Amino acid sequence: MIKKQHIYTLKTIFIGIICVVQLQCTNTKEMTIDVYETSEKGNALTLLKEFEPAEKSLSIEINPSEKFQEITGFGGSFTEASASLLNKLSPANRKKILEAYFGEEGARYSLTRTHIASCDFSLSNYTYAKVEEDLELKHFSIEDDRADLIPMITEAQKISKEGFKIIASPWTAPPWMKDNKSYIGGKLVPKYKDAFALYFSKYLSAYKKEGINIWGVTVINEPHGNGNNWESTLFSPKEMTDFVQDHLGPKLEKDGWGKINIFGYDQNRAGLKEWVDEMYRDEKSSKYYAGTAIHWYESTYDYFPEALQYAHKKAPTKYLIETEGCVDAQVPVWRDDAWYWKKEATDWGWDWASEKDKHLHPKYAPVNRYATDIIGCLNNYVNGWVDWNMVLDTQGGPNWFKNWCVAPVIVNPNKDEVYFTPLYYVMAHFSKFMRPEAVKIGCTINHKEVMATAVQNKDGSIVIAVFNPTDEKYSIDIKLNKEIKKISIDAKALQTIVLN
Repeated sequence: MIKKQHIYTLKTIFIGIICVVQLQCTNTKEMTIDVYETSEKGNALTLLKEFEPAEKSLSIEINPSEKFQEITGFGGSFTEASASLLNKLSPANRKKILEAYFGEEGARYSLTRTHIASCDFSLSNYTYAKVEEDLELKHFSIEDDRADLIPMITEAQKISKEGFKIIASPWTAPPWMKDNKSYIGGKLVPKYKDAFALYFSKYLSAYKKEGINIWGVTVINEPHGNGNNWESTLFSPKEMTDFVQDHLGPKLEKDGWGKINIFGYDQNRAGLKEWVDEMYRDEKSSKYYAGTAIHWYESTYDYFPEALQYAHKKAPTKYLIETEGCVDAQVPVWRDDAWYWKKEATDWGWDWASEKDKHLHPKYAPVNRYATDIIGCLNNYVNGWVDWNMVLDTQGGPNWFKNWCVAPVIVNPNKDEVYFTPLYYVMAHFSKFMRPEAVKIGCTINHKEVMATAVQNKDGSIVIAVFNPTDEKYSIDIKLNKEIKKISIDAKALQTIVLN
């Protein structure tokens, strides 16, 4: 016969065992891991199932409690060049490309850019204000955009499940508002500042009527100019800030566009310091600026971390967004994935940079430049990253100035052929998995050449991007809290790792 006190003891032990088992089950719930790779060997956003250990190893440590900037998004630009090419393709290929960029099974672009009136990647020069001295812009018209640009944007909107933000940039003020009366170069004449501010308001209204809501505008594309080659209007940091403070900001606010984000600068990062110093010189000058827009053309390898950090510290609550980058001054290489991994591409600086800046413009591998720049930006407070043209032809156009460039998707409209270059997959590694409102979190890697960054999405998933530009394969230990996941990354490969 078992005594009563012994029964209580056994009952307590039994309950204790149940509690321990339940606790162990809770604690042993493993995080899942999905790894996608694009590599020189041929993977293209390929989901990996098996990992072979390598002779060399490295580790990545993730710290979700260490939080940095919020992610706005990733994507590319709607240009007349891209839109006109889509119009020349079969309906099936047109849809294939737009689905690849905006569909749920595609790159899921969330942040985009477009041009206000013509740019170098337009088919010709045009303005929305063709009638001179029309200060009230009674003849303002976006008719030039109806054939190509507007249909491309509206079709993308229908495809995108979560939608995407659009930043719009003018390359120039209407020529009659400038001191040289030209599309190229020159400055805004002071008496036309109010008319140019109205130009933005009219554009926002006209596009809204087409069902296209603009999220943000930059004051002008590349205010330093572009060597007087294509559409431009010159601004100094003070001239731009005074225009935003006294004209553009108040006008948009008065006309009901107060929530439109105004971005200053919109050119290369090396000039950031003088621009943010002026933009954020005081509370009055900062009021209407939502943030700073930047490009990458200052170098083919340096992402200028010191400049990015300076801009963030100057205005830590403002956006810092890369609004343009591409493989420029280069005719695309057709259906040769290997070329995009080789250091054979050249940029404008290869021929034209001054002797003191030549070192910034060596030949480079396009994949390396994209992956390194995006990861470098994320690790230095950049909120979003926007590629230039989404689609170009085999020449690198169309482009009225013949300023040839490369896009992630290249097409031959004469033969109705489409080529998704490795750059498309590089962009998708970020845009597809790092979603708007994700937060950049702590991520350290014990390697000087292999790069990594990490964000945590709103759904709690953690996304890590790892780029290995070396000729060595590596085993990787991913450390999150006390758990370690073991994978490997091939030589010359980009991986996106999703932890749930």
